[in-house]
Amino acid sequence: MQEFKDHLTGTLIPFWKSMRDDEFGGYYGWLGYDLKLDRKAVKGCILNSRILWFFSNACRVLEDKTLLDEADHAYAFLRDYCLDRQNGGVYWSLTFDGKVEESLKHTYNQAFAVYALSSYYRVSRKEEALKLAFDLFGLIEGKCRDDKGYLEAFTAEFGPADNEKLSENGVMAEKTMNTLLHVFEAYTELYDVTKDEQVGNCLKWILDIFAEKVYNPSKRRQEVFFDGDWNTLIDLHSFGHDIETAWLIDRGCEVLGDEAYSEKMHAITKELEACVYEKAYRNHSLANEAENGVVNTLRIWWVQAETVVGYTNAWQKAPEHKEYLQAAEDVWQYIKTYIVDKRSGSEWLWCVNEDGSPVEGKPVVEPWKCPYHNGRMCMEMIKRLS
Repeated sequence: MQEFKDHLTGTLIPFWKSMRDDEFGGYYGWLGYDLKLDRKAVKGCILNSRILWFFSNACRVLEDKTLLDEADHAYAFLRDYCLDRQNGGVYWSLTFDGKVEESLKHTYNQAFAVYALSSYYRVSRKEEALKLAFDLFGLIEGKCRDDKGYLEAFTAEFGPADNEKLSENGVMAEKTMNTLLHVFEAYTELYDVTKDEQVGNCLKWILDIFAEKVYNPSKRRQEVFFDGDWNTLIDLHSFGHDIETAWLIDRGCEVLGDEAYSEKMHAITKELEACVYEKAYRNHSLANEAENGVVNTLRIWWVQAETVVGYTNAWQKAPEHKEYLQAAEDVWQYIKTYIVDKRSGSEWLWCVNEDGSPVEGKPVVEPWKCPYHNGRMCMEMIKRLS
């Protein structure tokens, strides 16, 4: 536990404090592989939501009230610049000085703002933040879903738009496992701080979708990209998302407190954990994904972080599976050896090759590279091992 606390307080928190923009607000949006800071880079709204989540939770877990100042700074930027006061919702990205850079509205983006605002409310008790979280919850439920699940991308006025942001591997998805997962994650946090009945009902609805549409029992995995009717578009096994989903669904069931749902979903999460362990845990780390049976062997930073939490959670559920605890410890050693960037002024590399050598050129900070996965890993392990 102490190692994770030391890494959080000695590496991650100081690094992200150094990314604070006191002139234009929020946090800088780009630090290259060469460790050159671009003060005029685009500021992704997902990045700033995740930073708000990070400092809010670090304040709570570490009981360090000085970190509330960082959370306040991130909150002010989200409130004053990321929100569209005319049409509602959170923009995709802003210029360095807070002007709208890309006005796309994405359900994934709205979810992360709900996640962050709920966490910030927990430590700040600012009713304004909770109101904004519920406003976005209402917007997601009112404009970003149909009778089958959550839609993805919209124009600024919430007209339909192509889902380029959350589609990969040559497909254009109308629905994705990834967006569904992070709506669930956000609603779990909102429900945990409010116990709002409507939010709880939405959690149950999402769990039913995971069980009936997203999870593939014959392959013991989640499908990833779908058309509007939940027909899968590609043969893709995302190892990192499956182990992340396993523990996030377990957490959601715990917060929800419904025994029937817990029993139903635990049967699925156990299969996800076992399948990923069998297929992707190699060389002290987790491979990225497999498309059409071909494994992408890159070791991605966030995948390793989620693996540590996921297999610690799996072992805590079933202590007889000591191989899961060993896997979590093994991957943490791998992270310290290969993923943590030893250069001064950095934190984690984006990814490394199977042999642990760095993939040069990938930035240390950009709109998707943030303190959410690695920071959460540290905080989860502090809580779970204390």
